[in-house]
Amino acid sequence: MKRLSLVGLFCLLGACTSVKDSFNHWFRPGALAESKMSALVPLPVLVKPKILWQRRVGAAEQYIFSPKVVGNTLWVSGANGRVYSLAANTGAINKEFRAGGNISSGVAANAKIVVLGTDKGEMMAYNPAGQWLWKSQLSSQLLSVPVMNNELIVARSSDGAVFGFDQATGARRWNYQRSTPSLLVRNASSVTILENIVLAGFPGGRLVALNKVSGAVAWESVVALPKGTTELERVADITSTPYLDSERACAIAYQGKVACFDPLGGSALWNRDISSYVGMDADESNFYIVDDKDSVLAVTKSAGSSVWKQDKLAARGLSRPLAFGRYVIVGDSVGYLHILSREDGAFVGRIATDGSAIGVAPTILDLTSFVVQTRKGGIFAITLQ
Repeated sequence: MKRLSLVGLFCLLGACTSVKDSFNHWFRPGALAESKMSALVPLPVLVKPKILWQRRVGAAEQYIFSPKVVGNTLWVSGANGRVYSLAANTGAINKEFRAGGNISSGVAANAKIVVLGTDKGEMMAYNPAGQWLWKSQLSSQLLSVPVMNNELIVARSSDGAVFGFDQATGARRWNYQRSTPSLLVRNASSVTILENIVLAGFPGGRLVALNKVSGAVAWESVVALPKGTTELERVADITSTPYLDSERACAIAYQGKVACFDPLGGSALWNRDISSYVGMDADESNFYIVDDKDSVLAVTKSAGSSVWKQDKLAARGLSRPLAFGRYVIVGDSVGYLHILSREDGAFVGRIATDGSAIGVAPTILDLTSFVVQTRKGGIFAITLQ
C-alpha cells in the first residue's frame, strides 16, 4: 500500500476540501474533528505580556517555521524563500536574501552558516551575508529544522530518513532509514543531539539512538506499540522532537505513551499512558506536555507522576509548550499565547498576536522575553511584566 500521511488520507476520504485546508491546524490529526473550541476564561491580572516589536515575513503556507536566535541576531523565513536576519532587540532588518527555492523548514544557523530546506528536498547553506555555500539532496522534503552540532548537521526528511552532513562542505557522512507503516502522521519533528548521541523518534512508536560520528544504531526502544483493529487506530507515531539529557532519553507518541529510557543503553526507566501530537518541554524537575485533547499536563521527570493538569484549552489547537522561568507558555490555532503558572497550571496571562495559528513553541530571547512566529508570517517579540 502506498504510504500516506493522515492529512493526505483525510483529504482522499473527503474530510477536507483541499490540501491547503487540511493544514489549518498544522498537520494535527485531531484538527479535522468536529470539536468545539474552548472559550477563553477570565484571567486575574498577575502577568502582563507586552509586545516589544513585531514584523511580518512570508506566510508559512503548509509548513511550520520558528525563529532561530544566534547571539543578538534572529534568523527567520517563510515559505516564499525570503530569509531575514533581524536585530533581536528591535526587529530591525540586518540582512535579507532569497534562498534557491521555496522553503519547507525553519532556519538553522550559527555564527558561520545558515541552513534551510527547500520544497524539492534540498538542504541549502549560506553564510550570514547571504552568499551561497553548498547544496545537498535529501530523499524527500525537509519539514523539520536541521540540527547543528560542532562540525555536523543532522537533518530529518519527511520520509523519516535521518542524515548526517559535514557542516563545512555539505558532504553526506551517513544516513539512517527504517521501514515505516503504510499509514503515518505527517509531522515536523526533529532530532536531539547530546554529546555523541543523536536521538530520533519514528512511526510505530520506536525511539532510536544513533552514534553521531557513524550513524550506527546505539540502541532502540519502544515508546508505544500500535493497538486497535484499523490502520487509523494503530497509528502510534512519535511526532514530536524527543527529549535528551544526561539522565534520561524520553519521547511521547500519538495514541501511545510518554516514556523515558537510560540514554546510554536504552533500558526502560518509566512510562505512562499519555497521547500527544505536539510534544513536551522540561525544566529541572518536570515535563510539560500538551496531550491530544489540548490539556496541558505537568508530570515529574523522575517517574512520570502527575503534578497538575490544565484542561480549559480543549480543542484550541495548542502548540508544543515552552517552560519559561516561573511559567509554561503555549500558543493556539487562533494566535493567542496562554501563560500558565509552572507551580499549579493556573492561568496567569494571555496575549493575542495576528489571529493565525502559532504552530510551535516560542523561542527564548532572554530571561524575560521570547519570540513567536505565526502561520501568516508574523514575528512577535514579547516580554512578561
